[in-house]
Amino acid sequence: MPLVAHNKLPTFSRLVTQGHTVLSQKRALSQDIRELHIGLLNMMPDAALAATENQFIRLVGNCNQIAQFYVYPFSLPELNRDDKAAEHIKEHYFSFEELKKQGLDALIISGANVQQPLLINEPFWKPLTEVMEWSLENVASTLCSCLATHAIVKQLYNINRSPLEQKKWGVFSHQTIKKEHPLMRDINTRFDAPHSRYNEISKQQFEEAGLTVLAESKEAGAHIAVSADQFRVVYLQGHPEYDINSLLKEYKREVIRYANNELNDPPCFPVNYFNNEAKNIADAHIRDIKNCQQQNKVMPKFPEDELNKCIDNTWGDTGKAIFNNWLGLVYGLTGHDRLQQYMDGVNPKNPLGLKI
Repeated sequence: MPLVAHNKLPTFSRLVTQGHTVLSQKRALSQDIRELHIGLLNMMPDAALAATENQFIRLVGNCNQIAQFYVYPFSLPELNRDDKAAEHIKEHYFSFEELKKQGLDALIISGANVQQPLLINEPFWKPLTEVMEWSLENVASTLCSCLATHAIVKQLYNINRSPLEQKKWGVFSHQTIKKEHPLMRDINTRFDAPHSRYNEISKQQFEEAGLTVLAESKEAGAHIAVSADQFRVVYLQGHPEYDINSLLKEYKREVIRYANNELNDPPCFPVNYFNNEAKNIADAHIRDIKNCQQQNKVMPKFPEDELNKCIDNTWGDTGKAIFNNWLGLVYGLTGHDRLQQYMDGVNPKNPLGLKI
């Protein structure tokens, strides 16, 4: 929870300039401990639907333990679902119309699988833009993940993402650019984050649209950016929500495709993810696959258990800290009325009161 500047101690002012949240006594007295209501628009395909729920809800749940968090997952009817996923959504998810009536304090928008060359031709495009248009006027802050970032930047600024020469996937080192921004409070100046994508929006594209890049990687590019008002939209190109084995499962899918002759060459390792022992295990498995293909034998079982023992999570703590900062800021800017975007006295054009 934030500090309260209950006297004129200079340290309070210094902390504010360093990006820390320090409430005035007047603002503090207008607050009380309450719940936050957070929407989760889950657009991921059926196989990743539950995992995506778990990843984002866990990040929210690991935030400040004083506030109470209500998370409302919802999806888009325009996305085709198999019977199992459709039943899960019917039983456990909310409708967008329902959430609009109730109101939300914050919104998370997941990535999605794409089938079309242009995002505007995807079945999720129109309903997603409607969700975003509503959130800009009704939600304190919306956090976009990976594909959602590309889609919303296209919607709001008509910026097209650029295809990469090869898939950008692995765990990459990042540097905090705007250390003073409240979202980056107490975040290491260098930290790791996973990426997994075939396209990107460059730092230059973000900045030409008037957005602020908060963290970037020399290898993976811009990771975290915010809207011109510094808070209403948070853009992520990486995946701080990933489980320790998320990239391993992606690698497994690609290896199985190779074993089924869907790929001409075995997949590359996720960058900075496998240690030498894991690489040796994976290389041995690829050799076994090639031998079985040549001899027309049954394919060997993927060595998932062995590889799981060789991987590390080097990004989880930073992901938790960023989400904790984000929701802490939402908490400080909103009140009991979920239908009111911000509490009285907050400027929607500069919610954090920063020098823009």
